Amino acid sequence: MSGKKGTWFILVIGFTLFSFISPAYGLSDVYRENIYQVGDLKPRDSVPKLKVGDPAPDFTLPAVSGGKVSLSHYRGKKHVVISFVPAAWTPVCSDQWPGYSIVKDIFDQNDAVIIGITVDNIPTLYAWTRQMGELWFPVLSDFWPHGAVANSYGVLRSDGVSERALFIIDKKGAIRYIDVHDINQRPDLGVLIQEMEKLNRAYPR
Repeated sequence: MSGKKGTWFILVIGFTLFSFISPAYGLSDVYRENIYQVGDLKPRDSVPKLKVGDPAPDFTLPAVSGGKVSLSHYRGKKHVVISFVPAAWTPVCSDQWPGYSIVKDIFDQNDAVIIGITVDNIPTLYAWTRQMGELWFPVLSDFWPHGAVANSYGVLRSDGVSERALFIIDKKGAIRYIDVHDINQRPDLGVLIQEMEKLNRAYPR
């Protein structure tokens, strides 16, 4: 299976599996029991600082897997999806990233990687992400200076957590898509895939 048929097959399987990871529930009973229920929050709380076409602010942050990861590392190599999520051990966040792991092939087909960022510290992120299974993408801590990267992207909320936001950055380092999403809801995976495919068509390998 190849080309568009392969993409759609993976997409259908991904959506099917993604839909079974219901909000607030993860991959194990232990995981589910440790999710903190935050209730409904103000959908958006930050002030936008960036727009499509702007250069993406570079950053270097510590990774759960060890070492540090810089956005500039991917310049000229891969398109980058940055996924800011508000906090570890909360309902929608605990559901969102495992879905991206399921559809790794679609990121590969579109010459893209994803970076997950929260304002939690490394020990918290380590414990949390271990319960998600094996995530193939780097998870970074924007803990100190607290939320500095989220703030530079205009997605730091007044209560110190980040918005639930997606940025797609092309290989030249320019922002091509922004979704500062309702914090109470998971972003539509299909929309993200469409935006990656659009970018990949504009920058064929």
